[in-house]
Amino acid sequence: MSQHQQALEAGRGRNLALATAAFAISFWAWNVIGPLGVRYADLLDLSAGEKSLLVATPVLVGSLGRIIAGAMTDRFGGRVMFPVLMLISAPFVLLVAFAGDRGSYTMLLVFGFFLGIAGTTFAVGIPFVNAWFEKPRRGFATGVFGAGMGGTALSSFFTPRMVEWFGYGLTHVLIAAALVAVAALCWVMMRDSPAWAPNTDPVVPKLVGALKLPITWQMSFLYAVAFGGFVAFSTYLPTYLKDVYDFDLAAAGTRTAGFALAAVAARPLGGMISDKVGPKIVTGVSMLGTLVMAGVVALRPAPEIPAGLGFILLALFLGLGTGAIFAWVAQLAPPERVGSVTGIVGAAGGLGGFFPPLVMGATYDAADRDYTVGLLLLMVVALVALAFSQWGIRKGVSRSRAGSP
Repeated sequence: MSQHQQALEAGRGRNLALATAAFAISFWAWNVIGPLGVRYADLLDLSAGEKSLLVATPVLVGSLGRIIAGAMTDRFGGRVMFPVLMLISAPFVLLVAFAGDRGSYTMLLVFGFFLGIAGTTFAVGIPFVNAWFEKPRRGFATGVFGAGMGGTALSSFFTPRMVEWFGYGLTHVLIAAALVAVAALCWVMMRDSPAWAPNTDPVVPKLVGALKLPITWQMSFLYAVAFGGFVAFSTYLPTYLKDVYDFDLAAAGTRTAGFALAAVAARPLGGMISDKVGPKIVTGVSMLGTLVMAGVVALRPAPEIPAGLGFILLALFLGLGTGAIFAWVAQLAPPERVGSVTGIVGAAGGLGGFFPPLVMGATYDAADRDYTVGLLLLMVVALVALAFSQWGIRKGVSRSRAGSP
């Protein structure tokens, strides 16, 4: 075994674990408004549209910011970018608490917008992890890293309970402190892969180059459906469960955490299966399952078992898709552009999670407590994604233009 290979073997486990932990705590912070959406709605007497905008706003910056974060990771590496982004995010967690204490909807929107910076760490982790693993194992590696999106489950479960245990303000202080602590841990213990080399090309031409790759646009659409669906439900499900099933804040948070955990568990599985049978098949299964389960949920099955099982299966299919699609990215994106491609695809996924809560709020039938229209739209989008994943991606063209062998 060469010295280079020995260095990779020695460091990959530790750095994968650190990246996953950083991703998880970042996603907890990113999703800190969603689990308290019912609280804010009651406190500020918000309409369905105002509630939707509040929980969706952090997703916007967390989405678009990934484009810049991915390009900067190509230049500076994950060991720098992870701590920097977590440290920038921590003050906005505290400012969200300040806005909530003041009862200001406008300040919640503004500080929630900048809180979205915490969601950009996804675009840091994919190229960082890719560099530590050979191509045949990148589906597994990115899947394990992607399980850090379980930070949304932690937020859904613990944030409402921490507010009960410690109070609203102290809860946000503890989350901000956790961001700072993990940032320090990453700075001390994290290392960039010996296989990684900084790409010092100017950011704008680099992004333009990534946008010219067919694989960027193809994966962006599919990831907008899979990851966007996960983010949308993770942020809006507490409101949905309150409106449709009349669950209180803690009960809705517990069930949302279960949804998120199911998707998190399925993501590395999607990556690992993609390494063996190919991401195209796994993505197709994901989209078909999403289509079917969205239809089941639209029928408003009774709690607990029918409805709970329906949401868990929906989460599993979405999670499989998120793992498979980034296994596809890892296979086809040229190594020197992985960060830029990841940033754009990750942004598309985040934007996919920004709009559905707004659509759900706009199409909600308050008289019948009904979200059927929004769920039917999800079924249509999943059907289009299913067809595109199987027949719309020409493998040979994507590989040749991406510069892959």
